[in-house]
Amino acid sequence: MKALNILYAFLGGAIVGCSAALLFAPEKGEEVRGRICKLLKRKGIRLSDEDVDELVAELAASEE
Repeated sequence: MKALNILYAFLGGAIVGCSAALLFAPEKGEEVRGRICKLLKRKGIRLSDEDVDELVAELAASEE
């Protein structure tokens, strides 16, 4: 039963953390992706918006 309580605490913390991140996010996802593209271009890595969208989709799919 103790392990189940730890699991519930972890899941509760994850939910609260995700909610807080969504509420306090300073920018829209589109703006963040644009900033990522600019940062990568300054580092010499060329990605199109479509490439960044694909990368975000891959990262989101790997979390599920």
